[in-house]
Amino acid sequence: MKFPVFAPLVLLLLGSRALAQPASLPAAPFPVSIQVDAAKPVGELKPIWRFFGADEPNYAYMKDGKKLLGELGELRPDEMYFRTHNLLNTGDGTPAYKWGSTNVYTEDAAGRPIYDWTIVDRIFDTYRARGVRPYAQIGFMPEAMSTQPKPYQHEWRPGTGTGNIGAGWGYPPKDYAKWGELVYQWVKHCVERYGRAEVEKWYWEVWNEPNGASYWHGTVEEFCKLHDYAIAGVKRALPTARVGGPDVAGAGGKFMEDFLAHVARGTNYATGEKGTPTDFVAFHAKGSPSFVDGHVRLGISNQLRTVDAGFALIAGVPELKNKAIIIGESDPDGCAACQEPRLGYRNTTMFSSYTAAVFARKHVLADRRGVNLEGALTWSFEFEDQPFFAGQRTVSTAGIDLPVLNVFRMFSKMGGQRLSTTSTGEVPLDAMMRAGVRGQPDVAALTGLEAKKLSVMVWHYHDDDVVGPEAAVELVVSHLPIGAGQARLTHYRIDESHSNSFTEWKKFGAPTAPNRAQYVQMEKAGKLAQLAEPADVRIENGSATLKFALPRQAVSLLVLEWQ
Repeated sequence: MKFPVFAPLVLLLLGSRALAQPASLPAAPFPVSIQVDAAKPVGELKPIWRFFGADEPNYAYMKDGKKLLGELGELRPDEMYFRTHNLLNTGDGTPAYKWGSTNVYTEDAAGRPIYDWTIVDRIFDTYRARGVRPYAQIGFMPEAMSTQPKPYQHEWRPGTGTGNIGAGWGYPPKDYAKWGELVYQWVKHCVERYGRAEVEKWYWEVWNEPNGASYWHGTVEEFCKLHDYAIAGVKRALPTARVGGPDVAGAGGKFMEDFLAHVARGTNYATGEKGTPTDFVAFHAKGSPSFVDGHVRLGISNQLRTVDAGFALIAGVPELKNKAIIIGESDPDGCAACQEPRLGYRNTTMFSSYTAAVFARKHVLADRRGVNLEGALTWSFEFEDQPFFAGQRTVSTAGIDLPVLNVFRMFSKMGGQRLSTTSTGEVPLDAMMRAGVRGQPDVAALTGLEAKKLSVMVWHYHDDDVVGPEAAVELVVSHLPIGAGQARLTHYRIDESHSNSFTEWKKFGAPTAPNRAQYVQMEKAGKLAQLAEPADVRIENGSATLKFALPRQAVSLLVLEWQ
């Protein structure tokens, strides 16, 4: 994907709504009726949201990186996972856009391997100290092993596009046996350092987007060989390790078809046996934003169609249909480091409402295809030492949480069984996949029922980042396990004035260098906030009715708890 030349930063910081002011006041609120039937479970509400990632591995142990990893780890301790590129790259650990290094592998003058785990240990130690586990990406190619090592490190800046990041790290190895041995030594070292029981809980996958020109400069056959030797190395060090791949760009097309056929029933390049051990299958799904008439227009339909196509490909291989699936990058657009007007949604609640709406539909699409969706990874972390609200796809900026992070805080409060939920304001999934959310907004809900707790997430999403009327929501819950009595309601909210550090920053005049008091206030504003104080709700005949206004691009989480 190519991106145009970098636009003035102020457009990104202020968001597209600053450019598209309405000619008149918004219309009156429109009514929406949401029905939740607690007697009709439709499946487990899996915590598919607990995966994050970034291109730059070395940010993990820097100041704001450590702070953010700690916040992610708190959401679901020891069940959060982090995926990053460049873990095997040659270099001194200095990060750059779309770059990082660990220097794990070099060779002496005689070509003998030299292993150095210092930097990669520092990365994984930082994860584990904060309740996060590795989704360990095996890549990329060390300089001494590459068939075309020069130039080795690419140079990339915002606005230069993503098509020019290919360099020596993206080529096949000169010696596949050395490649497999490197992986074996790495996993063996991890088992010795962290323990067998710990490393068994990690995910190990090979490379990134090998079907694209940027990341892999070889054939599909060469990639299958690379994959086989790497997986054989993992399994030799830890036979019970969880392995998979190939984290293709999009659903993967013919490349993915060939890869799936190979791992299912082809001849293994490393072992000569039939097939390749596979515990999970991974692909990527991105939206397609644009800049229309002075405002951002997101492309939720593109992401949902890609998710469905990826599920369909995997479901079509009988040997793999029941394997776990991880959408290894799942985002509204395809370039976290880029900055330009069509990406101006990132600091705003538009990112939040999009995330809520698209995650809910992933569950439904998995149900339709009969596949085992285990995770959907948000490729958003942080960029160290950047301006406040710089417009990159992150979940925090300079140590301050963005509104979208609070959607994941909401997800962390949900669990149990997904319930049958309908909404008069919902855009039907098939219509959304065809044309996005370009007419009426999508006001819908995702619900989880636990033993003595009901959680309902409600969002008000539209592809166009323009002002629109509020939704007057009436939420009716029926057949609760408690027939009559009191339940405690806690209502969390993400909107312009709740859970929103970006609004707070603009109130201060968008300072480039906030003072300490301003920073503390923005930090506080970035946390998940309640719309009002918790209150008692009367339950009669297993039913309750809740009414509230929900602004456009806002998200609510309503939690009912009882004894």
